[in-house]
Amino acid sequence: QVQLVESGGGLVQAGGSLRLSCAASGRTFSSYSMGWFRQAPGKEREFVTAIRWSGGPTYYVDSVKGRFTISRDNGKNTVYLQMNSLKPEDTAVYYCAATTAAFGLSRAGAYGYWGQGTQVTVSS
Repeated sequence: QVQLVESGGGLVQAGGSLRLSCAASGRTFSSYSMGWFRQAPGKEREFVTAIRWSGGPTYYVDSVKGRFTISRDNGKNTVYLQMNSLKPEDTAVYYCAATTAAFGLSRAGAYGYWGQGTQVTVSS
């Protein structure tokens, strides 16, 4: 039983940085693996990164590896996505998701809880 709300999106110039937050409500947050997905106009929702309830290991899609970092603070019931060196192709609605699974975290179907999304727009 988890409710998720994303924040921190906005408009940024290419090469800039943003930090997204996903605030969770519920008494069992620390038992969930957490993921970030994104969906650009005309494209399918794609996996970005995920982190297990233990805080590690982490997983990243190749296109963001080295630029994005996922982290979580179970004491604050919050998951973060630090995005550096942003590119126009990163423009999308970013969604936070939660699952009780520990494997298959790159699949959207593994997640039972989703936030409403936050828009990230990167200008060239």
